[in-house]
Amino acid sequence: MTLETVLLAVGPGDAERIDELAETVAEVAEPADATVVLAHVFTKSEYDDVLSRLEFDRDQTEIDPDDVARRHSTILDLQETLDEYGVDYETRGAVGEHGPTIVDLATSTDADRVVVGGRRRSPTGKAVFGSTAQEVMLSAPCPVTFVRNDDHGA
Repeated sequence: MTLETVLLAVGPGDAERIDELAETVAEVAEPADATVVLAHVFTKSEYDDVLSRLEFDRDQTEIDPDDVARRHSTILDLQETLDEYGVDYETRGAVGEHGPTIVDLATSTDADRVVVGGRRRSPTGKAVFGSTAQEVMLSAPCPVTFVRNDDHGA
């Protein structure tokens, strides 16, 4: 299987694991000379908050989620790290429920691998609150690499 495109999906909880995500995606993409798609997925409320915080002109008829993602600090930090690794990347933004939107992005970018972050959770926590990473692992059209953050415990 040829590895041409790796989708690195990030969301609001990923700022604390940028180094681990960047290192993992570089380890996968660099040897294959693959392009990384840095994808920031926002729920509608997260998107509205980010538009305000980044001072986008709310009077515009349409604001491109790709432009919003390009200005987000998590993406900027990832771009800086991937530049250090010499990995090619492009940036995408999307608005929707995290899990299904990541799966849609994996499909639309023809990703050969998806990388997602998460934290260790108890089985009860997953059942009650759901798990974006679990949904992506079960529904993605390609293999998924999960980068766990253990700092927060179970």
